[in-house]
Order: sequence, then C-alpha cells, then structure tokens
Amino acid sequence: PAGSIDALARSRDAGEVAERYPECLAAWAGLGADALERGRVLEAYAYFRVGYHRGLDRIRAAGWRGAGRVPWGHEGNRGFLRSLAGLADAAEAIGERAEAARCRDFIAQLAPDRPG
Repeated sequence: PAGSIDALARSRDAGEVAERYPECLAAWAGLGADALERGRVLEAYAYFRVGYHRGLDRIRAAGWRGAGRVPWGHEGNRGFLRSLAGLADAAEAIGERAEAARCRDFIAQLAPDRPG
C-alpha cells in the first residue's frame, strides 16, 4: 500500500513502520537487510521470510496464479522481490543451499528486469 511505503520513506526505523503497517513489504525487506548487515542472520532470515510470504499473499490476491512475471519496474513489487532475494542470501548464510537456489531461481523467473 502506498501509504505504508510513504511512511517507510519518511522513517529511518523500518521496525516502527512494520509495527504500524505490517503489510508494508518494504519494511520487512529493510529489517532483513539491516539484520543481515549486522550479522544477525537468523533474524534476517525471519524478516525476509515474513516479507516473502506476505508478498506471495499480495500477488496472489492481485491475480497471480503461480506463473508469470512480477516486474521489478513496478515499485509496488520491490518489497516482495527484495524479501525474496534477501531470503536467498540469508538461507545461504545458514547453510540452506537448496532453499537459496530455489529462491534465486524463483526471482530470476519472476523479475528478469531486476537489477543485478
């Protein structure tokens, strides 16, 4: 939702945004990125997983049926895609290589326009 994304843009505290707007996927992706940066890999994994699952719920509600693109070029998709990419990184960091590979394959299928 635009209001929650705007709130995240105005706030430096993604946790505060996630508490107020738990549907804000960009907040979950931001929390995951911050945790990963601090070396808190399990926290990062959990935050990214929340963003990923909430994102799946959102794209399914919007009509996605398990196939097709979720373009990076559409700003509303970026929180979900960042969560999916972060989940791949966090999974790799905890030794879940198969999950990391699945996540990377999935993001490549969904958003080939995503910057490297």
